[in-house]
Amino acid sequence: MTELATQAAGPVDAEDPFSSTDLNHLGMRSWQMPVMLRQPGAVAKPAMNVIRLRSEEDLQAAERTVIAAFELARFEPYRGGEMFPTALIHQPGIDVVIASLDGEIAGACVTVVEGGSGSHYWIETSPAFRSRGVGRAVMLGSLAPMADLPVTLTASRLGRPLYESLGFAATTAST
Repeated sequence: MTELATQAAGPVDAEDPFSSTDLNHLGMRSWQMPVMLRQPGAVAKPAMNVIRLRSEEDLQAAERTVIAAFELARFEPYRGGEMFPTALIHQPGIDVVIASLDGEIAGACVTVVEGGSGSHYWIETSPAFRSRGVGRAVMLGSLAPMADLPVTLTASRLGRPLYESLGFAATTAST
């Protein structure tokens, strides 16, 4: 990790699911986030349109939305495919999911199914659409195809209550 971080041309983000790596000597800040698990079970229907992306144009729109929602300044100016490479939508077991509201992408996430379990990444709701059920819709729409699998995610402080309401439980902390 030290070698990778010192050779990086830009910012470095690392998640340590075992909370065993100390990177303080690199001047990196750290915090704990809960790793959550949802056991297999029924999933309600989302209250808005949720789709899996299949086109490069839609993928770039979702990428721009995630960059804006997470305020990822290092991806500006926008260069399509830098965060979500086009190959992503063609990989078996990987889906980019969006919820639309008022004709715009209101929320998105990336899901991965591998080895009998699922995972969620980059779960976001655009600031203009927060507190309107978008996050719940994205989660319900993305969980439906994985209803028969255990599913994990690493939660933010703000997202945790939503995930708990959908049956996720904190199992450990990640740094």
